[in-house]
Amino acid sequence: MIEPEKDAAHKIFAQRWQHYELIDAGGGKKLERWGNVITIRPERQAYFQSGLPFTEWNEIAHWEFVEKDKHQGKWKKLQSDAPESWFIPFEKLQFELKIGNNKHVGLFPEQVENWNYLKQFIQPEHQVLNLFAYTGAASLVAKSIGASVTHVDAVKSVLQWAKNNMLHSQLSDIRWIQEDALKFAEKEQKRGQKYNCIIMDPPAWGIGAKKEKWILEDKLPELLKVAAHLLADNGTLILNTYSPAIDIKTMQNLAKQFFSDRKISAQELWMKTYSQKDLYFGNLLRING
Repeated sequence: MIEPEKDAAHKIFAQRWQHYELIDAGGGKKLERWGNVITIRPERQAYFQSGLPFTEWNEIAHWEFVEKDKHQGKWKKLQSDAPESWFIPFEKLQFELKIGNNKHVGLFPEQVENWNYLKQFIQPEHQVLNLFAYTGAASLVAKSIGASVTHVDAVKSVLQWAKNNMLHSQLSDIRWIQEDALKFAEKEQKRGQKYNCIIMDPPAWGIGAKKEKWILEDKLPELLKVAAHLLADNGTLILNTYSPAIDIKTMQNLAKQFFSDRKISAQELWMKTYSQKDLYFGNLLRING
């Protein structure tokens, strides 16, 4: 478990936004509102006592994901009118959310901190590379500013989900790549490509199409090395990690190996619930200049 940092300078809290609420957390779960739909999902960082009793959670929630083990589980419908898919907006963008075969519904809401950050740096003429891009929230934010966006994800169904989000958001002309993110980045390096902004949100672990294991702490040096070659002068890199094996000091030391001439910022990403609990959402690396 991640204990709160004593040094507040190493912590950043994601801002609240209108169509998402982290209502409460505790007892290994979190209670969230996505538009008009409320879910209960497992959360290993919520090792403390919840602000509200679970009986109150169950009265208002539409769905709960019940874990069978660390990597498997099933959604349980708590309200008869609970929808299996719905939309929520972020500014002018539209995101489709779904009840599927895992605990995720199609959006990582703590990334609002990075969506807002992107708007400070991206210009209409910029080239943006989004690796491990999932359903495309960061891609859509960048495209809405007018940037040229390359969106990379290895999962075909997730890539289609992102395309649908683009269409629902009335955007077009994102470059879609279905491929292993690291392999694609290495090919781009050989082609001499440069990007003004690189966004990476890699999984902590996973199994590839050929049953190869993905362990982030083993792959992170490779990711940062290739990103250093791809990042243009005065470019911006954003990297999220959610692995207990990678702490801030590890991220900083690795970043210094490959970005010694740039400004490096590493912080813990947190959100505050409406019941005044602090919940950890991984580490955030930002590199500029």
